[in-house]
Amino acid sequence: MRYDKGHKDATRRRIIDVASRQFREQGVAAVGIAAIMTEAGLTNGAFYAHFGSKEDLVREVFSNTGSKRNDMWQAATESSVGLESAIRGYLSPGHRDNPGWGCPISALVAEIARHPKATRRAFAGKMTDIIALIATHLHVEAESERWRKAVAIYGLMVGTLQLARAIDDKRLSEEVLQSGVTAALALIGGSEAVR
Repeated sequence: MRYDKGHKDATRRRIIDVASRQFREQGVAAVGIAAIMTEAGLTNGAFYAHFGSKEDLVREVFSNTGSKRNDMWQAATESSVGLESAIRGYLSPGHRDNPGWGCPISALVAEIARHPKATRRAFAGKMTDIIALIATHLHVEAESERWRKAVAIYGLMVGTLQLARAIDDKRLSEEVLQSGVTAALALIGGSEAVR
């Protein structure tokens, strides 16, 4: 059977999208190729026409979802509401409650430490892209200080979101989120410190 031009790319994209959501919701270790392919409407054998292994798929997920997240960060920080809005959106109950559609960094950070170097490198690459974007919106003279602040802000945000997700008491979880927002905003020094 001959497929239309672009069919293979569209199929690959569908596999990546399904895997990305499933990995963020359940974790990489808990998701098998069979579950991904079933939801994508494909056979298990079709997986290997697109990826050499599950680990290849994990790296591809970071490359693709990381790019989408970077675009969202870029749009948020360049809008009239800026970095403060991006922080508030990241540390919101909606983001906490929907990991399948949220940041892959916060959803998978603890698990990725156990993966091969190539996967950790792909993960770190996407993380540093976001940190660099945050750094460009901080009013700090020294570039090294902007970078350090951006690392601290993003680390605080990722850790806050993970902690808020782990707590089964909604009120305490929301307190954790709000405390994270307050601390991140203090690090940026208020709206006058943001470009």
